[in-house]
Amino acid sequence: MSSRTLPLLFINLGGEMLYILDQRLRAQSIPADKAKKVMNDIISTMFNKKFLEELLKPQELYSKKALRTIFDRLAHASIMRLNQASMDKLYDLMTMAFKYQVLLCPRPRDILLVSFNHMDAIKEFVKDTACILSQVDEMYQQLIEMYTPLPSGEFQLIRQTLLIFFQDMHIRVSIFLRDKVQNSNGRFVLPISGPVPHGTKIPGLIRMHSCTGEETSQLQFNNGGNYTAALCEGSFELFGDRVTKLGTNMYSVCRPVETHMSGTSKHSAQHTKVNLAPNPLAKEELNLLAKLMGGLEVPKGGNADGSFRVNLFTTDEEEEEALKSRPDELSYGFINIQATKDQTANTELAKIIGEFSESRETPDQSSCASSKGDDLLAMMDGL
Repeated sequence: MSSRTLPLLFINLGGEMLYILDQRLRAQSIPADKAKKVMNDIISTMFNKKFLEELLKPQELYSKKALRTIFDRLAHASIMRLNQASMDKLYDLMTMAFKYQVLLCPRPRDILLVSFNHMDAIKEFVKDTACILSQVDEMYQQLIEMYTPLPSGEFQLIRQTLLIFFQDMHIRVSIFLRDKVQNSNGRFVLPISGPVPHGTKIPGLIRMHSCTGEETSQLQFNNGGNYTAALCEGSFELFGDRVTKLGTNMYSVCRPVETHMSGTSKHSAQHTKVNLAPNPLAKEELNLLAKLMGGLEVPKGGNADGSFRVNLFTTDEEEEEALKSRPDELSYGFINIQATKDQTANTELAKIIGEFSESRETPDQSSCASSKGDDLLAMMDGL
């Protein structure tokens, strides 16, 4: 598995989350100033310097549980609130959209172009906020410096790592079902036509060569599809035509999306009990969570602070029904950990998260948070 997979997974899932939230904010007619604040706050948190420094270190991919926690914290980094069922649906849409994009990439290196499409969209969301835009540009430069020199073999490892991460997720999405790119069991239908990867030729010709390398004969065969040559390669620079549409926004107000659990997903890793065996990466995962959680101030409930609820379902009744039908063993129950200063909550947990916040102000004390890793992990597993 590639140790460079985590930043790309984070960026692409984050980009899809922003697409979906932007669509829902528009659909629910949220005032423009509040919608802008939500997007700015989430993007600012996503590109927090200390968090990204930890994220960009070469490391193994973290667990689904840790990543889900990160995106739950991100979604609530502003005045917007999501009920548990809506958060489940948001995460399902994010993961299935990016899974489909990874499957469709003509060549492994194109995963970077998909990431740049997401980054381009994120820049557009904050184009009027200079301080946040500078954060995004800094991340852009780091992605270019880190990934463009990598050989094709490394991108193949990244692609395999992503597909392993997604292999047990088979959530049906209405857009994919309507476009007939997903079957009723939640598995994707891959096309056998379209442009071939850049730098390759249209299949259908076999060339025979002698031992000296000279071409001796050719043999035509039916390739079974309708292929076209790639016109040009997408830009891997800060600006330019990415060519591919993968990673661009597929949502709109007039095209709502729904998710449905397929029959095969009952046994998927996403909806089964989490293995409680000790994980050698547990402390590292918690260090990453600490970087994010320590930087968040979650507003208290109620309307006094201007917070509002976003529903990813068509009606409140649908959301309530989804919450009732949510499997008891769903591993996301632990995400109700609140990184606030409310001392009426679990005293030990509040103390640990307080240390996270202190480590954010004094990076040299980050080892304090690490030393509490086992205790926090035990609490998370117990919830």
